[in-house]
This record gives sequence, C-alpha cells and structure tokens, in this order.
Amino acid sequence: MTGKDKISIYCDGACSGNQFRNNVGGWGAILNYKDSVKEIYGGEINTSNQRMEITACIKALELLKPGKYPVTVYTDSAYLFNCMQKKWYLKWQQNGWRNASKQPVENRDLWERLLALIASRKIDFQKVAGHSGDQLNERADVLAKKGIEEAKNSTRS
Repeated sequence: MTGKDKISIYCDGACSGNQFRNNVGGWGAILNYKDSVKEIYGGEINTSNQRMEITACIKALELLKPGKYPVTVYTDSAYLFNCMQKKWYLKWQQNGWRNASKQPVENRDLWERLLALIASRKIDFQKVAGHSGDQLNERADVLAKKGIEEAKNSTRS
C-alpha cells in the first residue's frame, strides 16, 4: 500500500458564545484521498466547541466507504486527540460512562457514535497545533466558521 492509498481527514470545531446559552457552533472537515478533496461543514445551536470537534470527525468518517485504506485524522483538539490516543474511552466504558470524578462523561452520545465508526478501521489520530499555519487545519477552521454562520442564518428564518 502506498502513501497515496491513505485517507487523511482534517477536522475542526468552533463555537460562538461557547460559555452562554443560545450559542452557535460549527464544524468543518476536509477529506483527502489520492487527488480527490472533499470539504464538508455544518452547524448547530446550543452546543459546545467540544461537541463540534467530535461532530466534525464523525461527519467525515461517516462519508467513508468501508475499506482497507488506513485513515489519519488530524485535529487541533486536545480533547478529541487525547481521548483517542490515550484511550480514555476504555476507562469510561469500564466505569459505566463515568469520568474520574464519577460524573457522567460529557458528549457520551457522540463518543459512542465515533467509537462505532472507528471500530472497523485502522485510524491514526494526529495532533496539529491550531492556528499555526497548517494550511488544511486553517481551512477546516474556515469551514467550521462557515457552519456557524449557516446555523445563525437558519435560526433567523
């Protein structure tokens, strides 16, 4: 298998007014395979930047056909990266989806969707520094902001 047979995904999430009620979030992702590039984005109201980060990854993975090609997911989210890399989800599952503080794990619904998607694939998660000039990470950020604008506009209609 060559490097060209690898699928890469850059994903990002954003939230305007993250700390307030009635906030607006957006997610964006870029999928690369060989010479093909696909950009996707969307948004939601009453969410969080962390939900949007996970959603971007889920939405991108949902577009992939079952296959043998390895996938690398690039994210600037420490939350997403650390959960996958350090396998926090294993401990959460063992503890009945409770965290180390014995509180319910936030975003459990999204984590379960993501875990179902990665179960049958070889996926490598890589951390990239946010807003550091990585062209595809920056583009994913632009898409996430576009998702925010779209969600804002849909609430005005």
